[in-house]
Amino acid sequence: MNSVLSDGTGQNAGPRRQIKAASSNEMRARRLGLVLATPALVYIVVFLLFPLIYNLYLSITDANGGNLISGDMKFNSFHNYSVVLHDFNFWEALLLSVIFTVVCLIFQYLIGFGLAIFFRKPFPGNGVIRALLLVGWILPPVVTGTIFKWMFDSDYGVINYFLLTLGIINEPIKWLTVGFSAMTAVIVANLWIGIPFNMLLLLSGLHTIDDTLYEAAAVDGASAWKQFTMITFPLMKPVSISVLLLGVINTYKVFDLIYTMTKGGPVNSTTTLPIYSYLETFKIFNFGNGAAASTLTLILPLLLSWFYVRSLNEEDVK
Repeated sequence: MNSVLSDGTGQNAGPRRQIKAASSNEMRARRLGLVLATPALVYIVVFLLFPLIYNLYLSITDANGGNLISGDMKFNSFHNYSVVLHDFNFWEALLLSVIFTVVCLIFQYLIGFGLAIFFRKPFPGNGVIRALLLVGWILPPVVTGTIFKWMFDSDYGVINYFLLTLGIINEPIKWLTVGFSAMTAVIVANLWIGIPFNMLLLLSGLHTIDDTLYEAAAVDGASAWKQFTMITFPLMKPVSISVLLLGVINTYKVFDLIYTMTKGGPVNSTTTLPIYSYLETFKIFNFGNGAAASTLTLILPLLLSWFYVRSLNEEDVK
């Protein structure tokens, strides 16, 4: 009898030890994961979460250059938001942000897609040319802004020099001192940054399309345009959506490039929402209104970021 009980106990002890060992390994793995994630969590809390919460706090106070340091700020509910939303300059900045974002998005996507198709097929110098095109994306925006500010200079800029030499214009264009041409200049500078980024992502998507699809279509007599509309574009739809969403987020928040080139001028003609928030905060020193404007500026990127993450999760499920 004792032998039977002993055997039964022995038979149960093996699985129990295995379950206990597996549970112990799982706990160790979780602890290790938490330890490895701690630097990232600290970074998020210190540099992302805390500034965001503090900005929200400032947006509901009468913070300005005088009482911010002393800490004598008073709660004023949503007064700052009311002031910002009734400010004509805010709505003008919003319109300019929409124009800047939409124009940049259209051209950098179309040109980037065209370059991606061009570089899809290998040819001598393919890698070298692609590497040179990526310089615009790699350079810091402040450096890019400084370069284009010099190029668009009305007195000694190379763009006016070439246009005058070719006889296209009779007198120098005041690129950065006239409203429409100033916005055109900052859009061109931003395209130089955005096109390589779009090309790189779209090219990686093109490489996932099986070449046999094009070969079969060519055998059936499909033209290059038919192959693009029936094969390339439909299969590139998920990649295109991701590229466009990232393009909106990256373009909408551009600050350093515009500020380096025009500082929001002339006469607010390039004052987008990020520039407007900066000027309210650090030029007028109205930190409450600036924080409210920053919070309102964050709404669109946050919505698009949520939609982007959701679309990625849906793709993973599929």
